[in-house]
Amino acid sequence: MTAALTDPIFTNETSAIAHMEASRWGADLSALNCPLCGSVKAKKMGGKTQAGMFLCGDCRGKFSVRTGTVFERSHIPLHKWLLATHLMASSKKGISAHQLHRLLGITYKSAWFMAHRIREAMKPSKKAKPMGSGGGTVEVDETYYGKKRDRAPSKRGGTGHKHSIVALVERGGEVRSIYVPKVGQNDIRKVMGEHISPDAHIRTDESALYTGVHHKYASHETVNHSKDEYVRGSASTNTIEGVFSIFKRGMIGTYQHCGEQHLQRYLHEFDFRYSNREAVGVNDMGRAARILKGAEGKRLMYRQNAH
Repeated sequence: MTAALTDPIFTNETSAIAHMEASRWGADLSALNCPLCGSVKAKKMGGKTQAGMFLCGDCRGKFSVRTGTVFERSHIPLHKWLLATHLMASSKKGISAHQLHRLLGITYKSAWFMAHRIREAMKPSKKAKPMGSGGGTVEVDETYYGKKRDRAPSKRGGTGHKHSIVALVERGGEVRSIYVPKVGQNDIRKVMGEHISPDAHIRTDESALYTGVHHKYASHETVNHSKDEYVRGSASTNTIEGVFSIFKRGMIGTYQHCGEQHLQRYLHEFDFRYSNREAVGVNDMGRAARILKGAEGKRLMYRQNAH
């Protein structure tokens, strides 16, 4: 079920705060803890001037539901943050900062930074288990996007002037896309070693970049695209090609330009929506709820994002 955009959490600040408090600490605040010191001896403060504030019984610090999240120290009302989160969660090819700026009635600069904070909340957990654990099948491929400012296209063609992306997708599961400055055998093996379980079955194209990886995994099969071979038994890279297609259509049609320093965040955004798609039982509301949980324990300052 898709949330109606007339839901009070998108239009009323009190409803938005209550929604986020329930997401973070439970509807009855039974899981309330101080984000400043971790104490469970915290209570909600009363009075109009302290509305939405909590007081820690140990460190005596005051905090709100925004404290310790990507929403901290933002002057933008929380109901607008929730609406932006829902829009980014439900837009398959993304939503531009210009569109957020118009829909939310905030400056373009604020909308741009807001979108990057939400992408930070979409960033996968460092504790994520290896892909293909238990004998799953993982497709691996590389693609190239955009232009490097300091590199012009070679007269011979090629992709040396573009940004390199290595992606891994577990069939029926998640995708992880990683921006790498260059792609060589060692770079590919490093990415695979960090993200794929040794008992996984690897499927790639015929590129020499994947030569020898069969020694480290349960199996490795390839398809030869140069000979118009795209499927042979369980061997194919059709799933990862579909992931690349959505990413490139979104980047070209919605975002149009992305600096190298921000590319990984855009990859996190597209990976998040794919890994939490309808096919694995997550709808628009579910994706937005997961973004709110991912917002906890993260901060992104403007100076971190502007360079």
